[in-house]
Amino acid sequence: MTGFLAFKGHAWLALAARFYLGAVFLLACAHKILHPESFAVDVATYRILPLWSINLVAVILPWVELAAGLMLVLGFRARAGALMAGGMMSVFLAALASALARGLDMSCGCFASEGAEADPISALTVLRDLGWLALAAYVVVFDRQPIGLDRWVFRRKP
Repeated sequence: MTGFLAFKGHAWLALAARFYLGAVFLLACAHKILHPESFAVDVATYRILPLWSINLVAVILPWVELAAGLMLVLGFRARAGALMAGGMMSVFLAALASALARGLDMSCGCFASEGAEADPISALTVLRDLGWLALAAYVVVFDRQPIGLDRWVFRRKP
């Protein structure tokens, strides 16, 4: 491999990206796991999902965020964790875009249920989430030998 793909520093850049993105997902899931009823209200506010699925999503999604965050931070199947994070970010972005297009006045529900007054959705929310999606994509594409548990367990060389 030559060029940018062969850059030896990808593992270290991806490590920083993984730590940051993993921390975002770990912080995001904490309130949701502790207060699924508040998160269910946030999910319902988007008015996208059928009523019967809202509680199911509010209970399961934070645990998926926890798994992705831990995978990213620990370097255990880091690329799979980044793929999970990227998939969730894509869904979150679609929900945000839909809510903005419909003119909903609401909070994104990303970290805590603070209400539209404290944390309103906006174009900046979309840009922030696009940045996180880009970090996840970077890890998926360029972190071929992640620094972390996988490298230690499988004794890979840098």
